[in-house]
Amino acid sequence: MAGCPRVLLIDSYDSFTHNLAALCQRAIPDCTVHIIRNDQLSLEQVISVLPYFSAIIVGPGPGTPDRDEDVGILKHLWKISDDHLIPIFGVCLGLQSLALAFNAEVRRLDVVKHGQISRIYHDDSELYEGVGDVHAVRYHSLHVDLTHSHHLERLAWADDGEENGVVVMAIKHQTKPFWAVQYHPESVRTSGGGEDVLRNFWRSAQSWTSAHRQVLPWDVKLDTLVGNPWPNLLSSSPPQVSTTVTVKTHVIKELCLSVTDICEALGVDSDSTDFVLLDSAAQPGRFSIIGCLDDLSMRINYHLEEPDTIKVTQCGRVTSMPLAPHDIWTWLADFMRTRRASGGDEHLPFWGGLIGYLSYEVGVANLNSTFPPRAHDSSFPQHPDVNMVYVDRTIVVDSFTGQVYLQTLRVDDDAWFTTIKGVLKSHSHSYGRQPEPIKPRSRAKAASSDMTVQLPDRATYISRIRQAKEYLYSGDSYELCLTAPSRISLKSTKLTSWDLYKTLRKRNPAPHAAYLRLGASTLVSSSPERFLSYSRPPGVVCQLRPIKGTVRKGPGVTRAVAEQALVGSPKEVAENLMIVDLIRHDLHGVVGNDVTVKQFCSVEEYHTVWQLVSVIEGRADAAHDHHELGWEALRRSLPPGSMTGAPKKRSVEILHTLEVEPRGIYSGVFGYWCVSGAGDWSVTIRTCFKHDPHREQGCATGNQRQGHNDAGSGVNDEWMLGAGGAITALSDPEAEWEEMIVKVESVLQAFEEAHSQHV
Repeated sequence: MAGCPRVLLIDSYDSFTHNLAALCQRAIPDCTVHIIRNDQLSLEQVISVLPYFSAIIVGPGPGTPDRDEDVGILKHLWKISDDHLIPIFGVCLGLQSLALAFNAEVRRLDVVKHGQISRIYHDDSELYEGVGDVHAVRYHSLHVDLTHSHHLERLAWADDGEENGVVVMAIKHQTKPFWAVQYHPESVRTSGGGEDVLRNFWRSAQSWTSAHRQVLPWDVKLDTLVGNPWPNLLSSSPPQVSTTVTVKTHVIKELCLSVTDICEALGVDSDSTDFVLLDSAAQPGRFSIIGCLDDLSMRINYHLEEPDTIKVTQCGRVTSMPLAPHDIWTWLADFMRTRRASGGDEHLPFWGGLIGYLSYEVGVANLNSTFPPRAHDSSFPQHPDVNMVYVDRTIVVDSFTGQVYLQTLRVDDDAWFTTIKGVLKSHSHSYGRQPEPIKPRSRAKAASSDMTVQLPDRATYISRIRQAKEYLYSGDSYELCLTAPSRISLKSTKLTSWDLYKTLRKRNPAPHAAYLRLGASTLVSSSPERFLSYSRPPGVVCQLRPIKGTVRKGPGVTRAVAEQALVGSPKEVAENLMIVDLIRHDLHGVVGNDVTVKQFCSVEEYHTVWQLVSVIEGRADAAHDHHELGWEALRRSLPPGSMTGAPKKRSVEILHTLEVEPRGIYSGVFGYWCVSGAGDWSVTIRTCFKHDPHREQGCATGNQRQGHNDAGSGVNDEWMLGAGGAITALSDPEAEWEEMIVKVESVLQAFEEAHSQHV
């Protein structure tokens, strides 16, 4: 077969497609992969390009093979005339659609297999010649019965015993060049049945092609139909910047102040001003970042309900700007492109730049999903979907060494260094204060009639879990992260959001905590989960650290006990594995082939819990290694897969029908994008937030109220708190409800304690 082979990969809106593309490029030497959606082209258009391709890969996807909207052209592809025949390899939904096309039956499994690893039996022929032992990851709730098909032959199977009996795992057509597998060869935990099997397919495909067809040389005009080859990476030549800002840094080595002391020295107690703190309050976190904001600090807001406008607040004045010709992502990239900096301390993660949050919905918007209209509930305040501030003066605290770094991006800012050093040293007498003892945990309840808590309705939540499981059984999703909001109302109290944060920090110190007060939005977080970090160029490394699986510490809960409860649990490992494979897909789409799982399902120790954590890294090649790569990785990876489930697009659409309120800030991300090109973003969980209309301008004008509520004022603070859990086929609805309530209570405990001290 002359020239480099071309493979057409048909994507059925799956979240593992790029993993399959990467597997193709490993198994088929020098191949070029083009990816199209199953409804992107008509059958006639697909047939017109087939002479230029060496093979087709029909990828997995949600849904069922007998539903037209799920399979698109697939059902017709298996029936094309002999004149247009081409070797095809199907995966999961690909196998089921092939089987259905030739009179096999598709049925539900009695016991769903999502993220489960099974031994695959075979007769060492065809796809499995010379392969040996196979242990493969399965993501399916449907299976095929070949009894009434006289054209298909079984090549491999799994034995599920009393659960499902013998289940078909691979098939071939007896006369046409069609092969398929039910399991996922591209999964990180599939061994033996991945690259070797695809290589055998390619060998058979070449043999068939040499006897039956000729592949035509590529015509570049076809790119308009099937798109550019995968991976279609971010441009290697973004607009150039002629000048960069120089970072100036001063170091204070022996400052006897904690992170919270420094914040209070800077006036965090005054609610009239914006304030940002990204706080590494526990290991493995190290650096805490405090923004030193003033009237010149620019705050950037964007609402999805106003898609053509972006608002910039500075010195108390709000300027509305047209977004066109940009979207919010390219507008912010353009904003940061003119603010690149150099000369900062290489050991520090942040020199200055954007700090803030991105909502769950702004990530969902990237999926191009079409949702039914949701009526706006006026009782749910509309936080901005993007709420960030440009920070050009910072204090960074290294918890390992105790050193404090002052940084500025402003020119001739020596007077600020002198002022801040004086302010901090004048407060150093507060160092060494003994923290108040933590009260024993108890079931959360209102501390007084001035604090009310509205939890989700138990019956409704459990009913939605059962609905979610039905979607899992039908093949529409492998995992659904179902959530629900709780509301906390505080009346006639002097409790401030900073008081609340300090109490939460004391009770549940977290490596990715935050206190963000930006305009009308206040966010208080003790998040344990880093979503995405990316290093500064050159040599950009993108890392994601999904957490799925938690055991709370307690008497007798040793590491060994935690490992048995987490690593020893098929449910916990399956949840983690599904998100790992989803993340690999997201990263492959940004950096190409160089994606590795550095750590799979390891138990890590945190202050109050043991967590099951995986680590996935992607490295950019030199041609695409620039300042905006990490930002593009963030855009393509949202919303966090650990907060949606997989496949992401279909799961998000299902969750939209199960959850009646928008998530807003909850289950989005917060963090920073540094002027050096680096970034670090955490998942917005274990987080409460509120909307305060009295702070709408969000600038240090000095004419806003100094506290949230004055005693006896009768004015309420309304806080929102989201929580949920990953629903799988193995989930018990009652246990999932209890797990969700435990997560809510971990934050409510802080409200209860803080409120009791300020009534």
